Amino acid sequence: MARFSPSALARAALGSALLCFWLLGLAAPAEERKPFQAALLSPGPISDAGWNATAYEALKRIEKELGAKISQVETKTPSEFEESFRTFGEKGYDIVFGHGFEYQDPADHLHNEYPKTVFIVTAGVAAREPNVAPLVINIDEPAYLCGYLAGLMSKTGIAGCVGGMELPGVKQSFEGFRLGFQTAKPGGQVLTGYVGNWEDAGAAKEAAKAQIQKGAEFIFHNADAAGLGIFQAVKEAKDKSVYAFGCIKDQNAVLPDRVLASAVVDIPGAMVEAAKLVSAGKFKARPLELGVANGQATLVLNPKLKDSIPKAAREKLEQARRRIVEGKVAFKR
Repeated sequence: MARFSPSALARAALGSALLCFWLLGLAAPAEERKPFQAALLSPGPISDAGWNATAYEALKRIEKELGAKISQVETKTPSEFEESFRTFGEKGYDIVFGHGFEYQDPADHLHNEYPKTVFIVTAGVAAREPNVAPLVINIDEPAYLCGYLAGLMSKTGIAGCVGGMELPGVKQSFEGFRLGFQTAKPGGQVLTGYVGNWEDAGAAKEAAKAQIQKGAEFIFHNADAAGLGIFQAVKEAKDKSVYAFGCIKDQNAVLPDRVLASAVVDIPGAMVEAAKLVSAGKFKARPLELGVANGQATLVLNPKLKDSIPKAAREKLEQARRRIVEGKVAFKR
């Protein structure tokens, strides 16, 4: 019979134990990687069918395409902007979108405190190395095309613009619309009004009604949820030749008989691309520009009303689009 010394038995027992631990280690699941986290700060409700809705659409795409954990919060005041940025920074979110020019200052103020979080400001103006960048939205380009189309079809030579708050991006869109309108209708007049917020559809409706009473046949808006009031004013206008234009998102279906076209910007595409760069570790702080030339901004005609636009006008509209692409339109920026 084989005999083993106590020391040999001890070594065998130790070897068996080490083998068991090694096998258990192989069987143990690998540590799960923390999911990518993305947050959205919006200045108004995501049910506005426009500015905020398009950003939330992007957030849901990030959730689907990157398997991300997402969060969205509606913020109204500068103190809420900063508080929400801090909250997501403390939680280690990978990317936080401040959806509007008003988020630029809070992002600039806080970015050094949360160097591992990337802050993206839509309609922003400045890139702060290494973790702040703006989405530069050249909304004046598709707005120009809306104004140009309105000018081609206008009989009174009067159009209107109704905005939410008097911010640079809103004023830029109205300037683009005015430039297009007066290019097609020299001497034409564009009436402009602001509601003072993004939600008061009733006030926006009254502003649009006042412009219609002064002869405006076309109303362009950049008012987020309040913009729904502009559509209501156009719907109720006694003159059935009065039309509205959608803004940011394709809003043709909101009022299919009276929205002639929409100035559309692919904000979701740009936001998703920014998130993918951050997720892949390839993000570099730089302005991300959206315009007609790169196909991320465009005029979308309402298919239901397209035939009401004369063929000659549609041809001139396409020529105007090409002039923008070629850099032949002098936008004021």
